[in-house]
Amino acid sequence: MNHWKLFVGALLVSTAPLSPVMAQSGEDAPSTVLTGADLFNFSVASDPQISPDGRQIAYVRMTADPLKDRMAPSIWLIDVATGQQRPLVTGPGGPSSPRWSPDGKRLAYVSAVEGGSPQLFVRWMDRGDSVRVTGLPDSPSDIAWSPDGRRIAYVMRVPGDEPKLGSAPPKPEGAQWANPLQVIDKVTYRADGAGYLQAGFDHIFLVDADGGAPRRLTSGSFDHEGPLSWTPDGRTILFSANLKPDWEINAVDSEVYSLPVDGGAPVALTRRNGPDQSPRVSPDGRLIAFIGYDDRGKGYEQNHLYVMNRDGSGVRELAPGLDRSVDRLDWAGNSLVVGYEEGGSYRVSRVGLDGRVSSLASSVVGSGLDRPYAGGSWSVARDGSVAFTSGNTQSPADVSVTRGGSARRLTRLNDLWLGAKRLGEVRAFTAKAPDGGQVPSWLVLPPTYQPGTRVPMILEIHGGPYSSYGPTFSTDDQLYAAAGYAVLYTNPRGSTGYGQRFADGIEKTYPGTDSDDLMAAVDAAIAQGVADPENLFVTGGSGGGVLTAWLVGKTNRFRAAAAQKPVINWTSMALTADGVPFFAKYWMGKLPWQDPQGYWARSPLSLVGNVKTPTLVVVGSEDYRTPVSEAEQYYAALKLAGVPTTLVKVPGASHGGLTARPSQSAAKASAILAWFDRYRKR
Repeated sequence: MNHWKLFVGALLVSTAPLSPVMAQSGEDAPSTVLTGADLFNFSVASDPQISPDGRQIAYVRMTADPLKDRMAPSIWLIDVATGQQRPLVTGPGGPSSPRWSPDGKRLAYVSAVEGGSPQLFVRWMDRGDSVRVTGLPDSPSDIAWSPDGRRIAYVMRVPGDEPKLGSAPPKPEGAQWANPLQVIDKVTYRADGAGYLQAGFDHIFLVDADGGAPRRLTSGSFDHEGPLSWTPDGRTILFSANLKPDWEINAVDSEVYSLPVDGGAPVALTRRNGPDQSPRVSPDGRLIAFIGYDDRGKGYEQNHLYVMNRDGSGVRELAPGLDRSVDRLDWAGNSLVVGYEEGGSYRVSRVGLDGRVSSLASSVVGSGLDRPYAGGSWSVARDGSVAFTSGNTQSPADVSVTRGGSARRLTRLNDLWLGAKRLGEVRAFTAKAPDGGQVPSWLVLPPTYQPGTRVPMILEIHGGPYSSYGPTFSTDDQLYAAAGYAVLYTNPRGSTGYGQRFADGIEKTYPGTDSDDLMAAVDAAIAQGVADPENLFVTGGSGGGVLTAWLVGKTNRFRAAAAQKPVINWTSMALTADGVPFFAKYWMGKLPWQDPQGYWARSPLSLVGNVKTPTLVVVGSEDYRTPVSEAEQYYAALKLAGVPTTLVKVPGASHGGLTARPSQSAAKASAILAWFDRYRKR
């Protein structure tokens, strides 16, 4: 992991009436605007994997299951020439991670078996037969076929011994005693979405593609990370890891390693202070491409693209003038295909070994639904064809393909039912900050908006803070718009996809320096004649929750606020979040006891005495990124200060999974709207 991010996205108690988002326009007639119940209609595409010859695409379709209240995955196959598609792997096992064999005749994937953990399967595409090739105690990840298609490498966690201190007395036969003591000795002992971590480390394994007992290739008390990359001769696997003695404290210092398949210790190919990762060997085996950066102790550093010789010599940066953070790469012939955020969107481009950059796809979107984050997934065939997830403000992720020209959309997963809905129009504009800086912004209008009228407006702030919003579909924003609100979202300084200098705008000052950008965008929306200046509201999640709490401590212009999964006290957050080695060192610059006043000055808790705005506080009950105690502190402080407030917890939800279950996503939006409706000026 390069950078820790705060975000990324049925209530415990709710006595508020249902907002218009959950209402129907008539007893029998379906609503013409998006409603909470509609969240169970969505299907989205993810992880499109194009076959080596570019003729077929296997992808994961996530479809809402109203009985299980989850997005259920299945693997589908698309014929690129005709656009016809068919289900390939379905069922309760939750199939995922489709990966083509080098000859395109087989497809590996991961799927759970009844009563057990996820396993690795291989499907013969001509016959349609699938065979389970592993019997593993834990889920395999980072699947990588050998060049000859005989073997598959993968990463899996190997359990370790839990630490012990002392022992309980012997238990009588048949006795029912309390659980044993939980002894913790690791710096990072819990992770958002995973909970408390069991002892053990991630290691690399090898298994025959026809099945059989796997062989473990790595050892030691270290995590070994994918993606994995084979050399063309099949003798070596490349991976990244931090194998240094201080790996627990200096977590951002991985290297690229070469691992002999037939035995032997891994050999480091990179040697610098900073993370090097995602190695990919060129088709001729001469070069290795990878991404990384020099660690300068900053809150955010963009990933740069590098190539080196097979033995690790001759390292050079490609396209140093790109000024964007490359997050994925692959080879296509003698050039590279890379992905990166670009001005609120996500782009896939070709990069030549001479450093020239040419765009291949720019309408790439992620597979999330609730908020309009920039992102996306893609893969490339040998002929340079790129399959990718595509969409826009009116349509969530589908599958598209491009072959050096214009992109062609292959799926239309939501067109039929979503086409019967009136969605809010999304207008892009640029606001001007007081210091002259540009603030990229988008305004979502209510579906029934009449030009020339003013409507209540919600400022919705993205998390991260090192991330970005863009022209992408958002259920939250469309639900707010359907209830009669305009929705303003922006990319203030610190957002990614605009270059290192723009991201550095909040270096060691966040959240203070974002306020002017956000309020400049609010004033611009008012100046456009859309936003009612007497009916302004503010919300945001994670980093956006931080800024929500910060803004209401700085201004009384908002009639109500909803701080979702915020950080309120940087001292407590830096010592209880799941990124203890990172936040204090890189975001704050010093440890809490070295600069207590600096921590306090940047904590929204310090501003509670100024808050007059009624503020709702929302958090997942299993949030380990911005821990539940942060939201609870803010709720208690607001109560003590006499500020109208309510605490809403989302049961079982992690930080990144706050809206993972459709019912909770709809209910959360409804609760926020009910809170805003309570204080809305009529």
